[in-house]
Amino acid sequence: MKIELHCFGESGNSYKAALPLELSGLDWAPVKVDFFGGETRSDEWRRDFNGMGEAPVLVTPDLRLSQSGVIQKWIVDQTGKFGGAPGDGYEVLRWVLWDNHKMSSQAGMTRFLMNFLPEDKRPGAVIDFMRARLANSYNTLNAHLAGREWIVGDGATIADFSCCGYLFYEEPFGFVRSEWPEIDRWLANISAIPGWKHPYDLMPGGPADRV
Repeated sequence: MKIELHCFGESGNSYKAALPLELSGLDWAPVKVDFFGGETRSDEWRRDFNGMGEAPVLVTPDLRLSQSGVIQKWIVDQTGKFGGAPGDGYEVLRWVLWDNHKMSSQAGMTRFLMNFLPEDKRPGAVIDFMRARLANSYNTLNAHLAGREWIVGDGATIADFSCCGYLFYEEPFGFVRSEWPEIDRWLANISAIPGWKHPYDLMPGGPADRV
């Protein structure tokens, strides 16, 4: 049995797991999750896949894992790749946790509110508040990347794959790549890694599927 990643293309959290899987050389396959059809909110999903009611979920013959950061750590442990140099582990983890709390969680919610709700139900005041918080996070990352090719050390790590999780999406959510030159340069470094794919090319389930 291949490694399965139950995921969908519009999920930045799924992308955080799918991209390092793809670049690691592990034998894996994406399995589409019908998020917009309510699959992750069903009793069956919570019983059989993830009691937290979320994607992605990684499935192997021996285990089932949820939460993108945990899946990323599993990839590091399986392959020895993307964990940084000896001694970098805590700094890599620091940035993965920062992203999960300060950037991706807010980007994901803001992107959902701005693009996936009916236009008349989009809460303008909440969106403005979240965009201001995101700008602060982008500023933190942009400043950190000045003079650096990668977030930690001399090569790509799961810190990079976590922090870029939402930043390759074109839908508006308060991030304009050209306004953040250090982030823009860093994203170009990531997309130049051999084997890199855009989330809609890497995973099933994109905007065209819901038209």
